[in-house]
Amino acid sequence: MPIIQAAPVLLTRTLLYTAMTRAKKLLILIGNPKVIEFMIQNADSKKRNTGLEFKLRSI
Repeated sequence: MPIIQAAPVLLTRTLLYTAMTRAKKLLILIGNPKVIEFMIQNADSKKRNTGLEFKLRSI
């Protein structure tokens, strides 16, 4: 998984956790160790407004 400098809202612990849990046999992180450390420390999660609930209720 390439780890590149991006907007802090995208560099979250949740994204890193998802990559780790979806890897079947092996996960290789390639990138700046400081960015990876930032992701580990960044536990912020924003509420996502996808509209999914509304779409499901209107079916």
